[in-house]
Amino acid sequence: MGNTISQEIIEKELAELKTALKEKSLLDVAVQVQQELALLENTTLNIAITGLSGTGKSSLVNALRGVRDDEEGAAKTGPVETTMEHVGYPHPAFSNVIVWDLPGTGTPEFKPDEYLERVNFSQYDFFIIVSGDRFTVHDADLAREIRKRKRKFYFVRTKIDFSLDCERRKQGFDEKATLEKIRNYCCENLRKTGESSSKVFLISNSNLGVHDFSLLQKAIEKDLDNLKRQVLIMALPMYLKEVLEKKKAAMESLIWKKALKSSAFGAVPVPGLSFDCDLAILEAAMKQICHVFGLDEGSLQKFAKVIGKPVDELKAVIKKSSQAGEITTEFTINILLVTEPWATLTVLKTALAVIPVLGSLAGAGLSFVTTFCMLKSFLKDVVEDTENVIAKVVELSKKCPK
Repeated sequence: MGNTISQEIIEKELAELKTALKEKSLLDVAVQVQQELALLENTTLNIAITGLSGTGKSSLVNALRGVRDDEEGAAKTGPVETTMEHVGYPHPAFSNVIVWDLPGTGTPEFKPDEYLERVNFSQYDFFIIVSGDRFTVHDADLAREIRKRKRKFYFVRTKIDFSLDCERRKQGFDEKATLEKIRNYCCENLRKTGESSSKVFLISNSNLGVHDFSLLQKAIEKDLDNLKRQVLIMALPMYLKEVLEKKKAAMESLIWKKALKSSAFGAVPVPGLSFDCDLAILEAAMKQICHVFGLDEGSLQKFAKVIGKPVDELKAVIKKSSQAGEITTEFTINILLVTEPWATLTVLKTALAVIPVLGSLAGAGLSFVTTFCMLKSFLKDVVEDTENVIAKVVELSKKCPK
């Protein structure tokens, strides 16, 4: 580890800290960073899934959480309405993300204002209004009431795979043209109800990696504040390369904060090293990185179940980093023993050239640099291993019997 951390990378990554130190002391910046990390850890994201009965609401709830419909803890699904009250389902890996399955809206006496009060409208960050065929006046009325209350909503057409399969039997089938036809049909029905400017996202609950999921994801990200956006990105399923890049960026933005926290708060002597460092911060940060990228035991087991293969086949391609469960204090110390020589020379000199005030902290400055570089290198290894796991999942999925 460490040889890939160049002077250019260090200068780029420390630019934010350097700017902050122009206006505040290092201690003040450290306190602010500590508060930001605590805010992120305690920020929740509540997603409401609503729409007519039988449109695939519960299946979408499960898909967003990376849970199969038949798994323990999944939202109940079925051909008839199974959701009579609003029920929150925490993400199995990120408990601060809760996807809410709301009751169906298609009753004759449906009134959007009363409905929203009954499901506790104010607790949700945004609404996804689902249809399995066409959107109705109930959907449009609900959208208008949500807009009136200044919340964001998104129209999602589910069951796309079923619709494509039906059309695929016809001569001259063209998937792109069929998808556009479905989208236009949905938009036209909304226009008839007065919702002329609304966009419709086509989603496959069985595979979020296809069709419009990435477009929906971008639209939601754009509408969220910074903290909730980071929470969403960390919990996003690893279906697309752009999700991998977003997770990497999110972790990179946290690394220098973790490093500053390590140097400014509770640095302790580490056996065999010539400087102080907070092992607990390092260990927790590496576990968090593995967790975000799905290299923890639970996520790997889920991947394996989806493709019906032994989890060891996925673990075998993890070459550079460790799984979250394997990161221990001993593991962290062993990496630090390798890290120290280069950290105390090239990297430390570069960092002190960028931010000279770090040198006034003596051992704390070295702790900052070591934590920063160690986590940067570890993140790079995790990203490469995650790419290998995703490639393996794709390879094994193609071999699964139909």
